[in-house]
Amino acid sequence: MRSDIEIAQAATMKPITQVAAKLGIPEDALDAYGKHKAKISLDYVEGLKSRPNGKLILVSAISPTPAGEGKTTTTVGLGDALNRIGKKAVICLREPSLGPVFGMKGGAAGGGLAQVVPMEDINLHFTGDFNAIALANNLLAALVDNHIHHGNELGIDVRRITWKRVMDMNDRALRDITCSLGGPGNGYPRQDGFDIVVASEVMAIFCLSTSLKDLKTRLGNIVVGYTRDQKPVRAHQLKANGAMTVLLRDALKPNLVQTLENNPAFIHGGPFANIAHGCNSVLATQTALKLADYVVTEAGFGADLGAEKFIDIKCRKAGLEPAAAVIVATIRALKYHGGCDLKEVNKENLAALEKGIANLERHVNNVQQHYGLPCVVSVNHFTFDTEAEFKLLQSKLSHLKVPVISARHWAEGGAGAEAVARAVVEVAEKKSSKFHFVYEDATPLWDKMKAIATKIYGAADITADSKVRGQIKQLQESGYGHYPVCVAKTQYSFSTDPSLRGAPSGHVVNVREVRLAAGAEFIVMICGDIMTMPGLPKVPSADHIDIDDNGKVVGLF
Repeated sequence: MRSDIEIAQAATMKPITQVAAKLGIPEDALDAYGKHKAKISLDYVEGLKSRPNGKLILVSAISPTPAGEGKTTTTVGLGDALNRIGKKAVICLREPSLGPVFGMKGGAAGGGLAQVVPMEDINLHFTGDFNAIALANNLLAALVDNHIHHGNELGIDVRRITWKRVMDMNDRALRDITCSLGGPGNGYPRQDGFDIVVASEVMAIFCLSTSLKDLKTRLGNIVVGYTRDQKPVRAHQLKANGAMTVLLRDALKPNLVQTLENNPAFIHGGPFANIAHGCNSVLATQTALKLADYVVTEAGFGADLGAEKFIDIKCRKAGLEPAAAVIVATIRALKYHGGCDLKEVNKENLAALEKGIANLERHVNNVQQHYGLPCVVSVNHFTFDTEAEFKLLQSKLSHLKVPVISARHWAEGGAGAEAVARAVVEVAEKKSSKFHFVYEDATPLWDKMKAIATKIYGAADITADSKVRGQIKQLQESGYGHYPVCVAKTQYSFSTDPSLRGAPSGHVVNVREVRLAAGAEFIVMICGDIMTMPGLPKVPSADHIDIDDNGKVVGLF
C-alpha cells in the first residue's frame, strides 16, 4: 500500500494557470509560487464582490479519536465528487501548522486518493504565510519591550503585559520562561512565555479580515497590556499596525492549489480549533463563493468546537450562511467512543458501536437543532467495517432523519464520494436551512459561555474562580460584551476531561482563564488543561521524516 506522500509525489499536476482558468481567474490575477501554487491578487478579489454567492457546505466531524475520522480527506473527496457530478465546486482548507506536522497529528492535506497537492509544500513552508504571521506577532512584542526600554511614555505596567511571542513549533519549554536577564541593556527581567503561531491573535485577525484596510485596523486594535490604572494599551498607540500590515501584505492574498483530480482548492490561514477559532480565512471563503456553485469548507475537530466557532464567530462576522453540513465519522472511532480499546477497533463489536453512536447523535442534533442546518453523515469506509455494523449505525440514527452514507474517497478518490455529493446537493437544494447562532450578540459574556456549555457540550453548568469571574465582568462592563466567545478546550471530549469519551452529560465546565482578543473581536475562554503552546509526544512524527540523497522527502505521512 502506497503512503500518502508516495501517492502525492506520483500525481500529475496541471499548471496552476490551468487550474485557475477553471474558475475564470485570468493569469494576470495570479502571483505564481512556482508552477503549482499561486496567490490571488487582492484587486481581483475586490472585483468579485458584486457577484452572487454559491452554496456553502460545512464539513465537521465527531469528537476526534486515535482511531481516525478523516475530515480533511472527506472535504477533498466531496469537492472532487461534486465536480464529477457536474457541479462547479471549490474546496477551502486551513494551512497546516508545523507543530502537528512534526508532532502527533500529522499533516492537513487529506489522504489516500483525496489529497491536495503539492502535498510536501502545503505541509511544510507553503507560501510563507505562517512565517509572516509569526514575524508580525513578534515585531509587536519587540516594539512593546523597546517602548518600555526607551522611557515607557505610554505608562505600560510591566506586570500587565498580555502580548506573547510565538513560534510555529510545539515546544513545551517555552510555555513559561524568564526573559531579559543580563542587566538593564537587555530589558527588564520578567516571567513571560510563547504561544504557537496558530494561537496568535494575529492569526485570528488574519483569518477574519476582509481587506488590507480591515487588517490594519484590526491589528491596531490589539490590546498588548495595561497601564497601572488598568487602561488598555493598543498596538496603534505603539505605531505598530502599519509595519505589521506590511509584513502581512502578500500573505493576505488567498492561496490556490489543486486536488489530485486537478480541481481548484483554496488553502489559506490556519487557527487551531481547540485553542482558536479553527477556520480558514474569510477572504478565501468569500472569494471561492463568488467563483463556484458549491464551496466545501471544513471547521477543525468536532462539531462542538470547530463548527460552533465557524457558526458563532466566522459566519457571524462575515455574514456567511451555510446551506448544509456534513458530519464525518468512522465505525472504528465510534467503537472507540463506546469504550473499545484502540487495539480492538478493527474487530466487529456491535455493543461498543451502539454505545459510541451517542457521540455522533449529539453532534448531529447540535447541527440540526442548535445551528439550524440540514446535514449528511459521511462514514469513511474501512475494510474492517462489517455490514452488520453499518446497518446498526443507520438504524440507530434513523430517528434523526439524516442520510448516513458510506464513503470510499480515500481509496477511490472523488468517485468514492459521489453518493455523499448527491445527498449534499439534495439537502442543500431543498433550502431547508433554518440557520441560527447558539447565542445572540446582546447576550452577556458569561451567559454566552454557559449557552455553549449547556446546549453544545451537554454540561449542567459552568464555573470560574472569583478572579476569572471578575475579569469577565470587567470585560462586559468595558464594552466587550457584544463579542462572541471563543472556547479553548480539549477536542477529545464534550467535557474538559479528554478521557470522557462518548457523550458525557451533566458535567461542569470550568473557565480557568479569559483573554481579550480586541483585534479579532472575540473573547477567549480557556477551559480545563488546554495549552496554547503544545508539546511534542514521546515519539513525534519528526522521527520518521527524512530526505534521501537525491533530495526526495520521505516519511511525511
